[in-house]
Amino acid sequence: MKINERTNGGRSARWPLLEPPEQRPKVHRPNLLKRRPWHVLEAPTGELPAVDAEEAMGPQLPDEATVNFVLDLSLRIGEVQMASGAGASDVTATILAIAGALGLPHCEVDVIFTSITVTCHRGTDLSPVTALRVVRSRSLDYTRLTETEKLVRKIVRGHMGAEQAQTELERITSAPHPYPRWTATLAWGGLAGFITILLGGGIDIALVAFVISAVIDRVGRLLNRYSLPFFFQQVIGGLVATLSAMAIVSSDVLTTDRPTLVVAAAVTVLLSGLSTVSAVQDAITGYNVTAAGRTMETVLMSAGLISGVVLALRIAVMLGLPRTPLPEVTGSTPQQLPLVVLGGAGAAACFALASYAKMRAMLVAAAAGGIGAAVYGSLTLARLDGVSSSAVAATLVGFCGGVLARRLGVTPLVVAVSGITPLLPGLSTYRGLYQIGVEPSGDISTLMTAVAIGLALAAGVVLGEWLAQPVRTGLGRLERRFAGPRMAGPLEPTERSLE
Repeated sequence: MKINERTNGGRSARWPLLEPPEQRPKVHRPNLLKRRPWHVLEAPTGELPAVDAEEAMGPQLPDEATVNFVLDLSLRIGEVQMASGAGASDVTATILAIAGALGLPHCEVDVIFTSITVTCHRGTDLSPVTALRVVRSRSLDYTRLTETEKLVRKIVRGHMGAEQAQTELERITSAPHPYPRWTATLAWGGLAGFITILLGGGIDIALVAFVISAVIDRVGRLLNRYSLPFFFQQVIGGLVATLSAMAIVSSDVLTTDRPTLVVAAAVTVLLSGLSTVSAVQDAITGYNVTAAGRTMETVLMSAGLISGVVLALRIAVMLGLPRTPLPEVTGSTPQQLPLVVLGGAGAAACFALASYAKMRAMLVAAAAGGIGAAVYGSLTLARLDGVSSSAVAATLVGFCGGVLARRLGVTPLVVAVSGITPLLPGLSTYRGLYQIGVEPSGDISTLMTAVAIGLALAAGVVLGEWLAQPVRTGLGRLERRFAGPRMAGPLEPTERSLE
């Protein structure tokens, strides 16, 4: 009996493994356990099933023009996600889901830090089609990411074809930011102001931090016109923030004993745009090359910030400016907990606004930031260390974002990154840099603690998103197959059969 001659209800049975078990043809298989060793080494002498040489083996796909069109659409959507900070696992799942929904079920995706490659297999007679797209620029535009998420859901659910999706994607990527650029500048300043309130500063320190961070953002905007690498922008940002705080302290403008909170707030703003969450997510989900690339970028940008702050501290010593006292991490009181929650919610909302998120996403981000700050403040009141408190608070932020974000039409990545921004170790980072640059002892333990807090925040968010999956798809269904921590892209795991 030839395989290509058998039919089942009018359907070709070239792939009998795809049929239900009760409908598969019964094939005699000898029991190899009862055979002697020399029998195993003998070549089989039975008749092999004949295969029609003129019939192609493998999936039947559309024409080559359609394949190229679908691959280009999938790559462009993946590029938008990758440029917005989505993890490699999210981009891979999105591309596979789009290709499968548009008629290309047999694709392989390779995502690295700077490029995306997709290969479509077309059977044994035709060579595979491979397409590649390079991710050249990265920008935080959460409105564009959210609109792309909605487009992906329409494609996967069969509500939109390839040509309509291409037109819609062109509209999304070519549309301007939803807010003017000066709005983002005010938002970055507001982020610094709320951070100072979160750290226990007063209104005067918050206003000074607002002005300095807004100036740093405008300086960075100016340097972007001359295509200055982002590393040197970080150096200049740390230099301007620290020297400005030193000059304000020497002029006795601030009547407070904690003037260096201004620098801590500016450092937090400069750290907020780094892709720490995506780097940890890629490392946990097994995309080690992309994780290494993101980690290297984060380390390089942090090194630029460190260089700027230390350089400013050295210049202040050379100029004889009065030394500012080393800022201490003071424990909060139950009476200050409402201010901590207010600072966390405001900082998260300002970060979402600076990343061009719309009103609904801003409100969800503010709720996540308030929850994270409340948990962190409560744990510090219970005398828990900073690393553990940050990890628990970030886990809760990731869990709440994973459960509520998609139901409210918001990408979980927006909620996760915005929610942990108020908890970034800006004060610990500045304390560590102060000890290295000013004090003769040069203790590096404080800076290592800041690094540990950053990693704990990122890992906690990824863990919270993973824990939210069974709750998000139905309470009590803990036995479902987990697709991995999913910050963007389709939630359902892609069903792929091996042929």
